[in-house]
Amino acid sequence: MSNAVDIRTLDPVSEEPVSRHERKLRTRQALLDTALELLADRPFASLSLREVAKGAGLVPTAFYRHFASMEELGVALVEEATRTLRGMMRSARADPDTYQGMISASVATVHQFVRANEDHFRFLTRERYGGGPLARSIAVELRMFSGDLAIDLARFTPLRAWSTEDLHMLADLIVSVMLTTIVELLEARPGEDPKITGTAEKRLRLVLLGVPHWKTS
Repeated sequence: MSNAVDIRTLDPVSEEPVSRHERKLRTRQALLDTALELLADRPFASLSLREVAKGAGLVPTAFYRHFASMEELGVALVEEATRTLRGMMRSARADPDTYQGMISASVATVHQFVRANEDHFRFLTRERYGGGPLARSIAVELRMFSGDLAIDLARFTPLRAWSTEDLHMLADLIVSVMLTTIVELLEARPGEDPKITGTAEKRLRLVLLGVPHWKTS
């Protein structure tokens, strides 16, 4: 019989027992949520470890139980912001059999997710060209996003003969349109969303019009 003891305490909200691991995960998330809230209208470089810890109800030294540095916290924010979007976009592209079906589903998904997670996307668009670990992390995530799309594009009959390089080039063009759309949604005035999403669909159709005429090298 194991002598290991899973020490638990009561959740102050639900009064359910919570393990140390669960409490650690919740505290880590509280740090991420606090940082994101503080970043609503300022660059990441202006954020201090002390104010993030204070906002999460921790002493500064406790921060290091969850992140080795502020840069590591920033990279975690990038991954949190993009991971769910990649999964949602994969789902949006799973069923449509036509380009138009994929375009409509993808644009609708991006619109829904951006509106539900505006703070995350303001953070991403602000830090994308800021240099350093955060910009590199965002670039990696966008490459992964583009790679997922290239794999999905390859299942369309006209694209099955395309080279991997050309599939990634097409995917990069589509991702560029989506990034432009995200920025426009974040800067939109009330009532402008339908126009922005309609324009996004037109841009994507324009990109895909060249597909039947492209001769892959």
